[in-house]
Amino acid sequence: MMNDLANFLQFSAWPPRPDWLFWASLTMVAAGVLGEFVNRRLGLPRVVGYSVVGMILAALGHGIFANGALDARLRLVVDLALALLLFEMGSRVNLRWLRNNKALLGASAAEAVVSFVVVGYGLTLLGVSPLVSISCAVLTMASSAAVVGRVGAELRAAGQVSERMLALTSLNTIYGVLAHKLLLGWLALDQKGDWLEAVAQPLYAFVGSVIVAALLARLTAGLMRRLDLRNENSVLMLLGLVLVALSVARVLNLSTLLVPLLAGMILRNTTERPWVWPRHFGTAGGVLVLMLFVAVGSAWTLQALAAGAVLALALLLLRLVAKAIALTGMARLSGIDTRQGVALAVCLSPVSGTMLVLFSEVQLHHPQTAALLAPVILSTIALMELVGPIAVQWGLRLAGEHHPETPVKEAAKR
Repeated sequence: MMNDLANFLQFSAWPPRPDWLFWASLTMVAAGVLGEFVNRRLGLPRVVGYSVVGMILAALGHGIFANGALDARLRLVVDLALALLLFEMGSRVNLRWLRNNKALLGASAAEAVVSFVVVGYGLTLLGVSPLVSISCAVLTMASSAAVVGRVGAELRAAGQVSERMLALTSLNTIYGVLAHKLLLGWLALDQKGDWLEAVAQPLYAFVGSVIVAALLARLTAGLMRRLDLRNENSVLMLLGLVLVALSVARVLNLSTLLVPLLAGMILRNTTERPWVWPRHFGTAGGVLVLMLFVAVGSAWTLQALAAGAVLALALLLLRLVAKAIALTGMARLSGIDTRQGVALAVCLSPVSGTMLVLFSEVQLHHPQTAALLAPVILSTIALMELVGPIAVQWGLRLAGEHHPETPVKEAAKR
């Protein structure tokens, strides 16, 4: 009888089965609700709620690595959302400040180098093979631009630590991507013995990324001189330009992380006009950012966590200690005190989305090496997806730059 009724009502199948759009929409709603809950009831950043939904999906066997390899559709979501966040972050980095404060640039280089050395050497002392130790040190060199940018914006942070957090995250992302390209070249050399390929590919990726980034910055500057960035259509056109540049980077095998980040930095430092646009490019970008944290939150498996959780915890502690040593040691020289140096080190501790993209490149080109890295890397992501946003919040509070109610107070005064 029910089949007859289904035929009469022209159901395509009985019993009816929800398609992927239903589940994606339900995931977005759940993430949004949980994000508001943890923010209002627990006082935590909303991205913690987004990540929890992703972790639940992973526990149910629907994570981004559920089939052993990175899901191509979710990788696209990660690339798109990170492109928006990195472009926005890059557009806030003032290179003149770095030129005038050489000690700050030195602190940036020191925290990246010390982190690489301490993590690599520390894991080796714990019995990890040199290949895995060096690879982990490279993949964790960059802080999570997504967590740092999103939590900083949500908390309306402002001050010395907040600005340094954005600048140093941008710089160590550049260092991390370059080191990652050199790692891929080294792995290719080890497998094929071809010096030309080992040197040419990283050089091509960097130079090509700079060229595409410069073109994106030039097109954006030209377009925005003629349009009002407060207009929704203008923001959509800007979003389209960033996504076109990202597509070009994917097609030409360039860095999907460097192109938007460098484009934002070039735009900020080659034009006099202050660029102000809706955070994350409005509603469309906000949806992508939400899905980014859900996707990255699902980037773990029970097998990986069981095999690599202890080493992942050791890695994160080594990395935090290294950054704290470097940044507190350079604090006075760069114009901040020791407490601010500690706060900055804590703010730079998250690793997640950026590391996931870099790891996926290793998995694509060197699957055997990726299989050795997977337990530690995926466990690191699982641990930091929840701890990372809270660490940034705590660091900003330690620095006295946590101002979530500033607009409300200002509005009350008016």
